[in-house]
Amino acid sequence: MSRMVAPPPSPPSPPRPEAADRKAGPPPPPAGQAAPARGGARWPPAPPAGGGPRTATPRQRLGLVLGLLGALLFGVWLFQSILTPFVLAGVIAYFLDPPATRLARLGVPRGLAALLLVLALVLFALLCLLLLWPLVIAQIGVLVASLPAYIARVGAALRDALLRIEEAVGPAYMDTQLRELAVNQVGAMLAWLGTAATRLLGGGVALFNVFTLVVVTPIVAFYLLRDWPRILARIESWLPRRSANTIRQLARDTDRVLSAWLRGQLLCCTGLGVYYAVGLSLAGLELGLMVGLLSGILTFIPYVGSTTGLVLATLLSIGQFGTWQEVAVVVAVFVAGQIVEGYIIYPYLLGDRVELHAVWVIFALFAGGVAFGFLGVLLAVPMAATIGVVARYWLRRYLESPLYLDPPRTGT
Repeated sequence: MSRMVAPPPSPPSPPRPEAADRKAGPPPPPAGQAAPARGGARWPPAPPAGGGPRTATPRQRLGLVLGLLGALLFGVWLFQSILTPFVLAGVIAYFLDPPATRLARLGVPRGLAALLLVLALVLFALLCLLLLWPLVIAQIGVLVASLPAYIARVGAALRDALLRIEEAVGPAYMDTQLRELAVNQVGAMLAWLGTAATRLLGGGVALFNVFTLVVVTPIVAFYLLRDWPRILARIESWLPRRSANTIRQLARDTDRVLSAWLRGQLLCCTGLGVYYAVGLSLAGLELGLMVGLLSGILTFIPYVGSTTGLVLATLLSIGQFGTWQEVAVVVAVFVAGQIVEGYIIYPYLLGDRVELHAVWVIFALFAGGVAFGFLGVLLAVPMAATIGVVARYWLRRYLESPLYLDPPRTGT
């Protein structure tokens, strides 16, 4: 029986192209494009159903922007009666975010840092209220008791000034009836201002809901401050990818301008309020504390706080002293305060980082107050800073565009 020889083994056959493709998976996407999704997605992706465009049209982008703005304005208008504590809590969280971030970098948990900062702010506010409120109430009593004498002295001083003017220009331009009319009108205005000030300061707490400001605002501020980085990250994840870098840059510019303005106004309001209260009290003005604190609080409106404080202090000093030497001392206190604000606080502490013009801020504050009351005043400066940053961005775009750079037409 012959021996059977086994045939030599055949070489392995090369893999079929279909099997290799199934094993290797889909080819990589072109450079600069995102990888296809897992789970059987193919490349290139299938066109959208209905043959529509893959990218958003300018009309869709404009509709998104206008829709968001319209929804925001409608929400503010609809809920303006309850939004004040939430907006105030947002302002507190925005202001306390830098120290909370520093504490978190030092190893303090973000929640504990937020709790400590909010509690410190609440305790400071309560301390100021307990220390200053009795003094303010006492000065209101002094104002109520001394207001008739103040009005009489101011009227006498005004009558003497008008007599000197009459002697200088002659009776043809200034007669007795006109002089008495001016004196009576000034007295009526002072009486109205005094009554309004006493009602405002005496019933100021009634203007706000005590439960809302004392309880709701600190609680909402704590939660916002604790979750501030996550809130910003979530909002950033919702930005349209096409314009995300531009929106981030605009947000950083707005934050820089707004934080500089808030820091500057806090320094000015605190420093000038303390300076005016101490200076006017040392000058002998009975209501110096109340006028100084009012001037410091109103300093966040450019030129309004100092002007209001100067007029009130001058009238009160005329009513109290009746001589121009003491009035000159009171005026000198305000002049020195304006020099400190204009030549020390802003140039050396803030530099050129505050890019909000005084007229723009005044208009924004009054427009916000007319539109939404106290809520509008809280929202006015952030909106003004945002609009200013966006306006400067579009101005730069315009100055770099052919609309501005195209050469003028030459005549033939």
